[in-house]
Amino acid sequence: MLADRHSMAAWSGRTDPEADSARWHQRIQALAEDSQPGLALLGFACDEGVRRNQGRVGAAAAPQSVRKALANQAWHRQAPAYDAGDVTCEDGDLEAAQARLGQNVCALLDAGHLPLVIGGGHEVAFGSWSGLAEHLRGQPAPCIGIVNFDAHFDLRDPAHVHSSGTPFAQIAEQCAARGWPFRYACLGVSRASNTRALFDRAADLNVLVREDHQIRESTLDAIGAELDAFAAECDALYLTLDIDVLPACEAPGVSAPAARGVRLELLEPLLERLKASGKLRLADLAELNPDYDIDNRTAKVAARLIHLLSL
Repeated sequence: MLADRHSMAAWSGRTDPEADSARWHQRIQALAEDSQPGLALLGFACDEGVRRNQGRVGAAAAPQSVRKALANQAWHRQAPAYDAGDVTCEDGDLEAAQARLGQNVCALLDAGHLPLVIGGGHEVAFGSWSGLAEHLRGQPAPCIGIVNFDAHFDLRDPAHVHSSGTPFAQIAEQCAARGWPFRYACLGVSRASNTRALFDRAADLNVLVREDHQIRESTLDAIGAELDAFAAECDALYLTLDIDVLPACEAPGVSAPAARGVRLELLEPLLERLKASGKLRLADLAELNPDYDIDNRTAKVAARLIHLLSL
């Protein structure tokens, strides 16, 4: 095991007497070296990037919060699912934690698993992407399509500090250094929460942008078609979900609550489109902050999203 810590303690819950009534806590297994390919949950217990970005910390506790919420979800998978443990950042060394996360993600991909990383702040994205990039190291100039559902671009200039606000700018720099294409779609962006400089940087990087107010029932088919076309141009897809893309009433427990956001009922059909592409190789969730959750509402939303992606 590569993870810094591993415990199955969160996986407990209700047991029903009826046949074929299993729940996640009854089916998920601890990852082993000889585990058959399946869905692998990997925690990134870190919010050092949020602290550096002057946000409210607490996201480091999210992996366990999400596991507890997922434990009682009904089991509908045919393939196995595993808990691969947590990568931690307890010493403030974010860059080292991201490197270890990348190593874990790469190892899971090499073993044939679909990694689903539970952050942590959105600094998780650089570690997640690094693992996928290492996995694809043998391909000439692979095209990794990043689809980020987020109220924020997270394209801040990383020249002075790496944080939860810089991961996609860091990835763009890495792609440029390697001669790889940079393909990034950011959906759910709040204009009120992103400066003109960030919108300009997104335009310079040819980012596919859809703002929060543009995502509504009448536009879902058109946006879905855009995602289909985006996926068709890529060799692999990396999906990253910042829980703060949802309205604060649906996801109060986040590092930066959204005044408007994109409702869950609009988000789910777009995730289904990405799954249907057959190119999804990696996913993560970020910015859930249990310290500010209400009745575990946000953790339950995150668990539902994992459930959807696992089917």
